[in-house]
Amino acid sequence: MLKNFLLASSLLLAAGCTTVPITGRRQLSLVSDSEMNTLAITQYKQTLGEAKLSTNSADVAEVRRVGQRISQAVEQYFKQQGQSAQLEGYQWEFNLIDDPKTVNAWCMPGGKVAVYSGILPITKDENGLAVVMSHEISHAVAKHGAERMSDQLAAQVGGAALSTALSQNPTTTKSLFLTAVGGASQVGMLAFSRRQESEADHLGLIFMAMAGYNPEGAVPFWERMAAQSQGGTPEFLSDHPADATRIADIKSLLPEAMKYYKPR
Repeated sequence: MLKNFLLASSLLLAAGCTTVPITGRRQLSLVSDSEMNTLAITQYKQTLGEAKLSTNSADVAEVRRVGQRISQAVEQYFKQQGQSAQLEGYQWEFNLIDDPKTVNAWCMPGGKVAVYSGILPITKDENGLAVVMSHEISHAVAKHGAERMSDQLAAQVGGAALSTALSQNPTTTKSLFLTAVGGASQVGMLAFSRRQESEADHLGLIFMAMAGYNPEGAVPFWERMAAQSQGGTPEFLSDHPADATRIADIKSLLPEAMKYYKPR
């Protein structure tokens, strides 16, 4: 039986793997981009419909300006790599939710981004906001949500493809999606792995640099977040690496990211 299990696992991994951009890490993928994007659009609309959107025109404009610059940098990177097809179906959208008590931001598959106003006092300026948004966008383009959902599909429904799981048990499958994409759901987000968080930091530094934001600003931002977390862990940090470890890792990645930086 163990032999059969190992064989099935090997076949599953061989049939459903993709590669994370920049890092080159292989990841399990049982969920197509189109399926994830479709689910994300539905959930994003529901979330915005239930939230209070900010009417602060300056803050909204800043969020959208930063988002557009980073998304353009992402598209530029994939075009340079001859991989523009990886972003097929992306419909970028950037919204600011008026919630001063919530220190958080997230990006769903397909480029659906939400920033909560409670994080703006910590980002302080446009460059600090770019640190946050590039990190969250990197989770999406690295397909971390699809990877987490694939892991759950493999564990709970025997590695069935999403289309099969949806037809057999749509309620369970929707719950898996909500926990996998995080941020917007109320059902308890699965924690990103330490590896995924580090990847999002790595990719985010490069994307923000390509967008003309100084990646060196990531260090003081995370120092401010560390100070904020002393009074209780903000949702944005609930599944992130230890502050000192993250800052040290970011400092080690800065020489690579600075090669992409061209101030605007």
